[in-house]
Amino acid sequence: MTTPAPKLVPPFTREIAIAKVRMAENAWNSRDPDRVSMAYTEDSFWRNRAEIFQGRAAIRAFLQRKWDKELDYRLVKEMWAFGDNRIAVRFQYEWHDDAGQWYRAYGNENWEFDEAGLMRRREASINDRPIEERDRRFFWDTSAPRPDDHPGLINSPE
Repeated sequence: MTTPAPKLVPPFTREIAIAKVRMAENAWNSRDPDRVSMAYTEDSFWRNRAEIFQGRAAIRAFLQRKWDKELDYRLVKEMWAFGDNRIAVRFQYEWHDDAGQWYRAYGNENWEFDEAGLMRRREASINDRPIEERDRRFFWDTSAPRPDDHPGLINSPE
C-alpha cells in the first residue's frame, strides 16, 4: 500500500515546506502567469523589489511583464526556514534581455499562507548581477521542470 502524498497546507512540516517550495519553483519555471497566479489568494499582497500590489489580476499582469522581459528564465528555489503557515525561501534565477545580456538574480522571499494553502502574502528582495553567458549555471530544457539531479543552491559558489 502506498502512502498518500501530503496535503500542502498549514501547519507545515519540513517535508511539506520543501515540497511547497519545489512546487512553486516548477510553476514559476513554466513561465505561465495564469498557472502561477492560482497559487495565491484573490487578494494576495505582494512586495517585489520596488513594486507593491495586491490581487490575482495584478499578479498575472506583473508576471506577464516579467517574462516578456526576462527571456530564457530558469529559477532554483530552496526552503530556508518555515513555521506553521510561513516559509522563507532563497532563490537564484538566470535570464537574458532582448540584447542578449545575461543576468543572475539573487533573492529571498517571505511567504504567508491561508488555511487552504494559498499564499496570501509574498515579500521578495531581489538583486540582479550581469553575468557572461559562459558563467551561467542553469541549463535544463525550459519545456520541463528542473531535473531532480540538477544541483540546488546550498553548495553553489555564490
